[in-house]
Amino acid sequence: MLQTPSGGAGHGTAATDSGLMSIGTVLNVLRDEFPEVTISKIRFLESEGLIEPQRTPSGYRKFSERDVERLGHVLRMQRDHYLPLKVIREHLDAMERGEAVALPTVGRQRDGETVLEVPEGPTAVRIGRSELLAAAEIGESELAEWESYGLITPFPDGAYDAEAVTVAALVVELGRFGIEPRHLRAMKAAADREAGLVDQVVAPLKRHRNPQTRAHAEARAKELAGLTVKLHAALVQTALGVRLP
Repeated sequence: MLQTPSGGAGHGTAATDSGLMSIGTVLNVLRDEFPEVTISKIRFLESEGLIEPQRTPSGYRKFSERDVERLGHVLRMQRDHYLPLKVIREHLDAMERGEAVALPTVGRQRDGETVLEVPEGPTAVRIGRSELLAAAEIGESELAEWESYGLITPFPDGAYDAEAVTVAALVVELGRFGIEPRHLRAMKAAADREAGLVDQVVAPLKRHRNPQTRAHAEARAKELAGLTVKLHAALVQTALGVRLP
C-alpha cells in the first residue's frame, strides 16, 4: 500500500510547513511502489484532470497527501488492471462518493487460460488516443507501428475499442521477451480467421428480424469466441510441449 509522509517530513526532500509536497518529493514517494513513474507522467495525469495540485504564487505545484494517495490509486489501476483513464476517473469519483468499487481482476487462471474478468460497473466502450497512450505507457511512434501491423485499429472517428488497452498491455509484455510487433502479424491474421469463422456461424442469426434471435446471436458469438480461444491456447501448448499452470 502506498505510504505517504506525515507532518513536515518528506521522502527525499523536505515538505513545506503546511504539509504540501513538491513534485520531486511526490516522485520519490511514488517510486517506492512505482519505480518507473516520471515527472512527465505526473504532469500528464494532472493535465487529464485526475489530480489538481495547488499552485504557489510562482506557479510551482504543491501536492497534498490526498493528491499523492489519489495518484497511487491511478497508477495502481493502470498497472494492475490496464484501465483507461476515463474508467479510472469514474472509479475514483465513485470512491469519493463512498460507493463500493469493484475492479477487473487481470491474469487469473481459468481452465489453463489467462482471462480478464470485468465486474459490473463503470465501463468505457471507446477510449481516446491520449487515454490509450497513457494506459499502455507508450509513445506515438510505438502506437503508429502497432497500427501499421494491424494489431490495434482505430475507429473512423479516431477513438479505440476499450479492448485495445488489453492488446497494448500484452504487446508490451511480449516485447520484454524480444518479441516485436512485426512478429505478431501471424497472430493477428489467425485471430482474424477465427473471428471470420465465428461470424460465419452466427451471421444468419444476426440477420433475423426477431430481437430475441439477434440477442441469441450475440450470446452464441461470445460462447464460440471463448471456445476458439481455448482451442488456440491448447494447440499452442501442444505444439510447444508445455502446459500452463
